[in-house]
Amino acid sequence: MTQPAPPRGATARLAHALMLGGSALLLATALLTTASVLRRWLGGQPIPGDFELVQMGSGLAVFGFLAWGTLMRANILVDSFTTWLPARLRDGLDAFWNLAWGATALLLGWRMAAGALDALRSDTRSMVLSLPLWWAIALGALAFAATALAALLWARRLLAGENRA
Repeated sequence: MTQPAPPRGATARLAHALMLGGSALLLATALLTTASVLRRWLGGQPIPGDFELVQMGSGLAVFGFLAWGTLMRANILVDSFTTWLPARLRDGLDAFWNLAWGATALLLGWRMAAGALDALRSDTRSMVLSLPLWWAIALGALAFAATALAALLWARRLLAGENRA
């Protein structure tokens, strides 16, 4: 069974941008961790707030990969029990689960957007560096919204029979 080309358009461009941003953040957190460990080893002191920055960067990196993984159908798929089904029925099941994932991602994005607004209003900040947290939560909400769009695009394609390459 060959994999069809992923959807194109604005959602794909957004998912790609989020994935590249997540990749850059993951690389930056690795470099920051290395620098902080070296500084601790050589001078006895880590980079102040290193754990906060690594925590934020790693979390945002994971969020950045969700939409791309969904768009590329690189997420965990369990098809052990459905490979013997007719393609149309299998596509219908896949569409259902894409709809479920899209709805879940949309719900999580909505709640994260509400959390971002709350963090902005209350001026919630990190403990060591006193960085405002609302923007990171808002980026997570954006990533979940892009993930929901990617899942809904696949559900539409699957239901329309566009899955077969």
